[in-house]
Amino acid sequence: MKRLLAILCVLWSAPSLWAQAPTVTARVEPDSIFIGDRFDYVIEVEKDLVQTVEFPEFESPKNGAVELVESLPVDTLVRDGRYLKLQKRYRLAAFQEGILNMGAAGVLYADKNIVDTLFARDSVYLEVATFQIDSTSQSIYDLKPQYTLSFRMAEIRGYLGWGVLILLLLAAAGYGLHRYLQERGKRLGDLFKPTPPEPPHVVAIKALEALHHQKLWQNNRHKLYYSLLTDILRTYIAGRWSVGAMEMTSDEIIEAMRSVELPDKARMDLTSILRDADLVKFAKFTPEAEQNEGDYHRAYYFVEETKPVEEHPSAEEGPMSEND
Repeated sequence: MKRLLAILCVLWSAPSLWAQAPTVTARVEPDSIFIGDRFDYVIEVEKDLVQTVEFPEFESPKNGAVELVESLPVDTLVRDGRYLKLQKRYRLAAFQEGILNMGAAGVLYADKNIVDTLFARDSVYLEVATFQIDSTSQSIYDLKPQYTLSFRMAEIRGYLGWGVLILLLLAAAGYGLHRYLQERGKRLGDLFKPTPPEPPHVVAIKALEALHHQKLWQNNRHKLYYSLLTDILRTYIAGRWSVGAMEMTSDEIIEAMRSVELPDKARMDLTSILRDADLVKFAKFTPEAEQNEGDYHRAYYFVEETKPVEEHPSAEEGPMSEND
């Protein structure tokens, strides 16, 4: 007798041997709705801590009677030692009238070497009602046509006042602009004309002055100094005489300029600058300060001496008299 009692105590104190399979229950909240309304399909599982369950993925029926709106996460309702109570909610919407059989809820169960599907004991039913329309007591009417209100001047009087004021201001501004341009011998269309490009010699002089202020050769950057200096001259020659100097070598530029009428000093200065630049860029020659400064002045002189001569009215012609 004592031995039997001892065996019973051991069995009672071993929960893993005494544990049962999880219990599955299901319900809908609420259990009756109108068509198109939402409801919750709730599955609850009571299980041991070491047991594992997996809730199903809801699949909408092919007839479209029920559709999934939202799958809420699993919630732990009760946890007491090894005892757990879990809950899973599916938010659904019903679109078919009648009493719908939602079936028996099932979950996947795994424990040690056991893998099984556990179902709730009872099936879940949902009552879906629709709106009843009594056509004998309620008349059905067609859509009413659009109601058109009569036009009233008071509705736009304020807008008209502001519109007239704006037109007067625009007219005054236009007249003032016309008088301003007329006094300066211009027309309104002149305001929208693009600014004419600067002459090549003006662009070259500005570029030479900017190069002079960079002080490149003073910081032992002789190669960059002569590269920029010759690029300025190439650009000027291309714009002044339409010679493709940007793609030519120094010898090709000198040869191309032979057909151009130039002062002898300007021709000699151009040749000297191009030769010095080739020595610095390709022969790693380092010129003295006097030579660097001299080539800058020679380039400046070349542009000034070869720029187009502005035509002025001859002093012999004089102003025209009223009798002419």
